[in-house]
Amino acid sequence: MRYPHIRPRHLLADTALWSVLAAATGYGFRDAGGDAPIPDLLLPLAVLAVAVPLSRFRPGAAVFLVNGLCAAGLADSATPANAHVLSLAALSCLLGARRARARGPLAVLAASLAADLAACAVLEVPTVWWFYALAVLPTALLLPWLAGRHWCGRRELVREGWRLAGTLEERQHLVAERARLAERADIAADMHDSLGHVLSLVALRAGALELSPDLTDRDRADLAELRATVADAVERLRETVAVLHEPGGPGPEADTVEDLLARAVASGVPVRWERNGTFSGALPPLVERGVYRVVQEALTNAVKHAPGGGISVGIDHGPDRTRVSVVNTAGRGGQAPAAGAGPVTGPVAGAVGGRGLTGLQERVAVLGGTLRTGPDQDCFRVTAVLPHQAPARAARRADTAEAAGTVPESAERHAEVRRTARRRAVAAFVAPAAAAAFFVPAAVSLAWQLTTGVLPPSRFAELEPGSSRTDLARLLPARAFPYPPDHLRSAPRPTGARCEFYRSGRDLLAQVDLYRLCWSDGVLVSKDTLKAT
Repeated sequence: MRYPHIRPRHLLADTALWSVLAAATGYGFRDAGGDAPIPDLLLPLAVLAVAVPLSRFRPGAAVFLVNGLCAAGLADSATPANAHVLSLAALSCLLGARRARARGPLAVLAASLAADLAACAVLEVPTVWWFYALAVLPTALLLPWLAGRHWCGRRELVREGWRLAGTLEERQHLVAERARLAERADIAADMHDSLGHVLSLVALRAGALELSPDLTDRDRADLAELRATVADAVERLRETVAVLHEPGGPGPEADTVEDLLARAVASGVPVRWERNGTFSGALPPLVERGVYRVVQEALTNAVKHAPGGGISVGIDHGPDRTRVSVVNTAGRGGQAPAAGAGPVTGPVAGAVGGRGLTGLQERVAVLGGTLRTGPDQDCFRVTAVLPHQAPARAARRADTAEAAGTVPESAERHAEVRRTARRRAVAAFVAPAAAAAFFVPAAVSLAWQLTTGVLPPSRFAELEPGSSRTDLARLLPARAFPYPPDHLRSAPRPTGARCEFYRSGRDLLAQVDLYRLCWSDGVLVSKDTLKAT
């Protein structure tokens, strides 16, 4: 395996960690009064020098390596406890912090515990050593690993939180930019519709003045140039729209249908119109604006494609909707405009920009209404029906779409992180529970046996050989120690006597002296102190 380059700050951190663990190992060697510095001090320090940097790339191998030091410490005849357990806990914590998945680390921990128990079986260690392998070493492996996993989870949540915050900030900028572009598009559409209509009327009026018999040739040339300039302005209007929207300035919202029709009549367009029905209160602004746009677009379309034809405008207000109908007859060309007619040449070409009726269809659809356009016998009819509650309905549709639509990516990622956190929490409880189900009963049983078969030295001194068991019952523990070493169990004893063993102290991590009491026919015949080593 090719290991990545170690950064200087990582090298500094590994050196600091090795220094701390080396200090703990040296203190343990000194406290134990060791007399073999090479196997008991220098070799562990070399193993730590390899395991600490290895934990960045193969933390499982580093844990197993240091666990070997703890397993080797079980061969000590004085005590199984040593300072290597602190190194084991530190590297186990790093295993949890540097490996997000649980399956591989759990396999490493299980293999380490199996190696410890195998060492106990091979070395045939006393009971205290078994208790150490079943209680202390599993604790040094599991609890730091769980702490490291918790640390890793918190780092990931913080990192994901910052990533989501950056994503949301970027999206806010995108939403603001989209809103700005949408506003510019709306303003451009409004200017296109309003200016396109006005410029079409100017071009029409200029064309009518060209036919006046009172004009000179110079006047007719000026009018022709004016009409061409207007047509060019309309064409450029499709491509670029620069709007400076001054507060309180004139705009299409301040204009009414009556003003629009009055300007058309003043320009010589033969328009007649009528408004029927009443609506309680004022129309919603969006509906009023929609009516204005329908009439404006229909007039522009009629002037453009059927100049000189009569135009009839009807607006009918109902209780919940308004119906707008614009009908124009054939003009000087003898034909009414066809539905979806393409761009035409002439002085008013481009007034609609190739999107007039299509854009109008979109406007009406946004308001929740319907638009129908097309020939009707010898005329052309534009009919729009606009509901008065269009904004509310649109809002309800938006709410429904939001409730039934797709979940945002940030919410999906948040849910994924929460699911991962829940899985880690479950693993954090399941792993110790599974280990406890195996190790705790054995460890508790050993601890109970080590602490209940204890005969204090003061009571041992009061025991007198020749006394009956009944007389000495008040001084004896409730039960004897069942696991004396084999060499003590086979030591010489009085002929025909049955011997019992008692521990002289309650220390669970050290081998204490044993007391041997030998009985014959309920009488104490001998008492001995057997050294632990």
